[in-house]
Amino acid sequence: MVDYLANTEINSQRIAAVESCFGASGQPLALPGRVLLGEGVLTKECRKKAKPRIFFLFNDILVYGSIVLHKRKYRSQHIIPLEEVTLEPLPETAQAKNRWMIRTAKKSFVVSAASSTERQEWVSHIEECVRRQLLATGRQPSTEHAAPWIPDKATDICMRCTQTRFSALTRRHHCRKCGFVVCAECSRERFLLPRLSPKPLRVCSLCYRQLAARKREEDEPCAGAPGQPAHAAGAGCGASSGDEEDSDEDKEGSGDGDWPSRVEFYASGASWSAFHS
Repeated sequence: MVDYLANTEINSQRIAAVESCFGASGQPLALPGRVLLGEGVLTKECRKKAKPRIFFLFNDILVYGSIVLHKRKYRSQHIIPLEEVTLEPLPETAQAKNRWMIRTAKKSFVVSAASSTERQEWVSHIEECVRRQLLATGRQPSTEHAAPWIPDKATDICMRCTQTRFSALTRRHHCRKCGFVVCAECSRERFLLPRLSPKPLRVCSLCYRQLAARKREEDEPCAGAPGQPAHAAGAGCGASSGDEEDSDEDKEGSGDGDWPSRVEFYASGASWSAFHS
């Protein structure tokens, strides 16, 4: 189907129509061999509330944007290479149905379809396109993904100190490493996360300590015996990969033990408030 449509006039017209809807603010989408396979409206869970977004599935990319006038004008175009995509199913709840998570190295977010049938069609088509794209490029499936941001409405208090209560004057912030909702005091630090941005980004206090400790270990390999090369000494010094237990410093006064992980927030059927009520 993809090969058949690749060089047809109808495929070129469809792609041109999508480009026209995004206007000058969008990037050109027509490339040799690129095929538009489907489109539709999905609900994307954003920081403040869930919003409808238009999605276009091509054989090599996933494109989405905000809807100004359906089938006439879209804006805020986002392009995701399919070889970077991993899909994660999410459980059904009374308040949230037909959801799944789209994970990439730079951004991870939750979307939902209008029905279970539509959800299954989207998931199966995206996964098939990802499989074909990985096969064509020879790449391995992505294993590092950006953390999905916990929605603002999920909590009224800082998820790190568990003391600061948010209000009209006390703003919510998001840690770019773990996605938790935190107060300004608990997210004063910045750290370079090359996969996300060339500039240092806001991180919470716990993530900063973990990232800084890891960087120190990388920059200062273990000292070996006299005359032993530094690289040889470092080979057996057991640098932490994040699998070891947190140090006492990370746990002390952080309040982290009171909170489930971001995975539990999306994977469980309970609302976030149920975890700290």
